[in-house]
Amino acid sequence: MWLINSSIGRKVVMSVTGVALILFLTFHMSMNIVALFSGEGYNMVCEFLGANWYALVATVALAALAIIHIVYAFMLTMQNLKARGGERYAVTTRPAKVEWASQNMLVLGIIVLLGLLLHLFNFWYNMMFAELTGISVAHDPADGFAYIVDTFANPVYVVLYIVWIVAIWFHLSHGFWSAMQTFGWNGKVWFTRWKVIGLVYSTLLMLGFLVVVLAFAFGIAPSLCGVCY
Repeated sequence: MWLINSSIGRKVVMSVTGVALILFLTFHMSMNIVALFSGEGYNMVCEFLGANWYALVATVALAALAIIHIVYAFMLTMQNLKARGGERYAVTTRPAKVEWASQNMLVLGIIVLLGLLLHLFNFWYNMMFAELTGISVAHDPADGFAYIVDTFANPVYVVLYIVWIVAIWFHLSHGFWSAMQTFGWNGKVWFTRWKVIGLVYSTLLMLGFLVVVLAFAFGIAPSLCGVCY
């Protein structure tokens, strides 16, 4: 099948799933921003997105997108290493005009994956999974605000999340314009424009996540929300 066997097909799948995940991150960041202003409002969103049929369908779809993206990224990386053969063992300097992120997408991808697993443990496990299975957790599964407060009260988690956010930023800043290039929207003028758009969008997106982490880490958000834990 063309989407599996050809390198172009694999890049198309990578690009489509990547754009879909960017849209999800945009929604997730917008949801998190609510927690800066209202703990009650944030928990209302969490309750709406609880363990119901549409949330479960969305979760399965998101997991499928992430898995496909990761699998195809691994396939393309192995393909590139195989194509390079013994040259990959040679000591070379970074080619001109080649971004650092483009040469380290596998490393960045691994960091992003590990951060995702940590995030699932801190939130999805304690919320949707706990609601589905009825296991005992620290707070009500719908009390997402309490889990944000708990998570970012831990300095270790704060550092790990910052590293994760930076890795995602590098991954997105390259992946965004790379996806547009795969779709064929890479004329001389638009190639530069897509790089700028991707850089600005990725930066604003990750700043949104970072602000939430730092606000809760320094105890600013709870006072803004007027909620005490």
